[in-house]
Amino acid sequence: MRFADTPELAAWRNEVRAFVRERWGAADDGSEFFPLMGHFDTERVPAWLDALGQRGWIAPAWPKEYGGADLSMLEQFVLTQEVTAAGAPASRRMLNLVGPTIMLHGTPEQRADYLPPMLRGETAWCQGFSEPGAGSDLASLRTAAVRDGDDYVVNGQKIWTSGAHESDWMFMLTRTDPAAPKHRGITYLLVNMKSPGIEVRPLYSLDGGHWFNEVFFQDVRVPVANRIGEENAGWYVATSTLDFERSNIGLAMTANKSLERLCRYLGARQGRPTQVQRHEVASRAIEISIAELLSYVVVEIQAKGGVPNMEASRCKMYGTELWQRLASTRLRLAGMTGQLTTPVGLELDYGMHVAAEYMNTLTTTIAGGTSEVQRNIIATRGLGLPRG
Repeated sequence: MRFADTPELAAWRNEVRAFVRERWGAADDGSEFFPLMGHFDTERVPAWLDALGQRGWIAPAWPKEYGGADLSMLEQFVLTQEVTAAGAPASRRMLNLVGPTIMLHGTPEQRADYLPPMLRGETAWCQGFSEPGAGSDLASLRTAAVRDGDDYVVNGQKIWTSGAHESDWMFMLTRTDPAAPKHRGITYLLVNMKSPGIEVRPLYSLDGGHWFNEVFFQDVRVPVANRIGEENAGWYVATSTLDFERSNIGLAMTANKSLERLCRYLGARQGRPTQVQRHEVASRAIEISIAELLSYVVVEIQAKGGVPNMEASRCKMYGTELWQRLASTRLRLAGMTGQLTTPVGLELDYGMHVAAEYMNTLTTTIAGGTSEVQRNIIATRGLGLPRG
């Protein structure tokens, strides 16, 4: 593995860095920044994403015919590093999950129909995987899709659906063969959220925010042409989506940004940090470096044309647990002021939204597959251990 940039990548990094400084500016202004939950300083995001899109940098490794820039995976990684380090969103919501899945498993017609509007921000997407009785054991899902001519008729419920209230489309898993073994009777569908029979109800998170939803389907008709992959083979399509979701190669950079803000805050606050506090900050810094190294492995696999599996699970498990430790460190070192859901004074100046960040990170080791699920994947697919 090569750690230093080649001369070509170094020149590319400088180009990206100059563009980010010109179009986004400094991120160290104390603005609210919760990238794991998709929360950004929303005032400047639309213009920023449009500027990225004009260069094909929303999905830079995609072909130009679909709105990408035909860049290599290494160039995309450098772009993600620089954009994320500045505190800006590197892509549109859910694009890095459903987009690569359609690219990998979709037909040419599906790629042409869905990918360009997605890149242009004309369509917003949500993920319909989890159900009230199917979370960690996702293959136990029961939402049914029954074939009726050129349509599937969908009935059931999804839960914890991020951004469903703002979405135009959902990529979802349905049960199409209840008699088959549970992993072999699942079909992957793209569903227009404006279809008759869909009801979205809000679910409020611990900090009072509305990001999650439950979604109900009653006799919703979905064209067979909206199926990704073969009928009853949706589980294998979904594993690609989950691998893309769990890779999260920008997580180390966002964590480092959060740690930098904590260090500047501690430097500006009266009184020197104690030795115990300094050691705790140093531990988080070391862990962030480890997360970055794990992401390098994922990028190397992608650069060779592969899809990371165990490696993505390793990134997801380690990275989200690191985020929880980092949020706990920030909360603890902020002292009593860390309990404020709306920071004031010095805490506001240095972006110490620690109470909200702490509450938001509590769900990260559950969403996208629990840490226990990731450990099982690492043990069986990575280490070759037998299933218990």
